[in-house]
Amino acid sequence: MDEALRVGVVGAGPWAHRVHAPGLHAHPGTRLAAVWARRSDAAKSLAGEHGAEVADSFDELLDSVDAVAFAVPPSVQAELAPRAARAGKHLVLEKPLAADRAGAEEIVEAVTGSGVAALMMLTRRFAPEVQDWLAGLRELGGVQGGTGRWLAGGLLAGDYAASAWRQEDDGALIDAGPHAIDLLDAALGAIEEVHFAHRGDDGLWQLVFGHEGGATSTLTLSLRMPVQPSLVDFAVYGEHGCAPLAGRRTAAHECYARLLDDLLSMASGERADHPCDVHRGLHLQRVLADVLNAR
Repeated sequence: MDEALRVGVVGAGPWAHRVHAPGLHAHPGTRLAAVWARRSDAAKSLAGEHGAEVADSFDELLDSVDAVAFAVPPSVQAELAPRAARAGKHLVLEKPLAADRAGAEEIVEAVTGSGVAALMMLTRRFAPEVQDWLAGLRELGGVQGGTGRWLAGGLLAGDYAASAWRQEDDGALIDAGPHAIDLLDAALGAIEEVHFAHRGDDGLWQLVFGHEGGATSTLTLSLRMPVQPSLVDFAVYGEHGCAPLAGRRTAAHECYARLLDDLLSMASGERADHPCDVHRGLHLQRVLADVLNAR
C-alpha cells in the first residue's frame, strides 16, 4: 500500500497499552490514528503515548480510520465489530470473536458482506516457531493424537486479574481456551466433537476432543495455577513418534507485527484468505459452545 493504513484502537486496557497501540505505532505500514474507549481518561492516556487523536464516540472513530483494532471484552466486540465492517473498515479482532455463537455469526456475516479484511489476534499462530511446527506436521503425516497444557496464574494477580469477564467461572476457557484449542485444531484437524469436558472448583479444565480424521487430543487449562513462568506446551504423536512444539517463544509484539503484515496484504488485495480470519473465529466459538454444553 502506498500510504500507511490509518487504524483506530477500541479499548484502552492493558492489552491495548502493551500490544495494539505500540504495535500499530511502530509498524511502517500502519498509523495509530485514533483511540476510543468508554473511559475517556484511559483513551486520552493511551492516545497521548503515541501521538494519536482521541475520538469522542465510536462513530467518530470510524469516520477517521481505515481499520479498527479491538481490545475489548467479547460482548463489546460483538456489538461494535459488525458496525465497523459494514462501514468498510478492516478489522483486527480479539478472541473469542463474541460472547456466543450468534454474535460471532453476525460478525462473520458483516465481514463477508462488506468484503473487508479481518484477522483474529490468535497470537501464537503468527509466531515463526509455531508456523514451522505446523508445516512439519503436515509433511510428517501419520498423526494420531496430541496433548496441550496451558497453565498460568494470570487471574491470580497482575494486569488481567481485575478483568471482570475473565474472572467469571468460565473465564479461563474463554480467554486462553481459544489459543490452546486453535493450536490443537490446526495440528490435528478440525475438532468435530467434545468427548469430555470438566471444570473443577479451582478453575482447572480437563478436555478431550475428537478431530476430523479420527485423531484425539487432550487439553489441561487453568489461569489460576500459581506457576512461574507459565507452563504452555503442546505435542503431537503418531506413527512417526512425538513432535513437541519446542524452541523459543516469540514475543507478542513480534507476532502482532506479523499479523499486521498479513492484514496489509489482505487489505491491498494481494491475499484473499488466511487461516486466522473470522471464519476461524467462528469455528473456535462453536467449539467453545460445545465445551460448555458438554461439561
